[in-house]
Amino acid sequence: MTEDVLVSDEQLAEEILTLLSRTPGTVRVLLEDLPDGLLHADEGEGTFSPFSVLGHLIQGEIDDWIPRARWILEHGRERAFPPFDRFAHIERTRGRSLDELLTEFETLRETGLAALREVVDGEVDLDAGGLHPELGDVTLRQLLTTWAVHDLNHIAQIVRVVAHQFEDEVGPWKAYLPILGPDR
Repeated sequence: MTEDVLVSDEQLAEEILTLLSRTPGTVRVLLEDLPDGLLHADEGEGTFSPFSVLGHLIQGEIDDWIPRARWILEHGRERAFPPFDRFAHIERTRGRSLDELLTEFETLRETGLAALREVVDGEVDLDAGGLHPELGDVTLRQLLTTWAVHDLNHIAQIVRVVAHQFEDEVGPWKAYLPILGPDR
């Protein structure tokens, strides 16, 4: 194990699997029955609404996490893995219902978790290196950890975007609500 590794491979894998397994249910609870005005609200041009976040998470299941893990294990640092289109979900989700997307995300995540379990249950080296098209050298450990933190980031984004819709209504209490602050 390298010096910068803070937890064992087994512990890290378990923590990642735990976090990733909770995201679909968390997203469902946050979005299901949310009024359209909140579901489709965003923070300005080029930002994601809660609905868009769900589409982005789905696209990641299809094109990002497990495909990149497999790419690292197959190609190492010989070839950079294909870039991920962060906005591919826009066309893919157009005209689809929230429930349809929530169900698709749950199904895709189950498949992704099964594939991840196969990866981490084997004798895989989490420090196996890959080549990101923009970031350069990365490891499987970093990719898998980023997957979990990416989920947390987007859960926080959903909450932040919804909270922001009430910014003017909270009045002076805004001073006590960091979620509405300038560093949100």
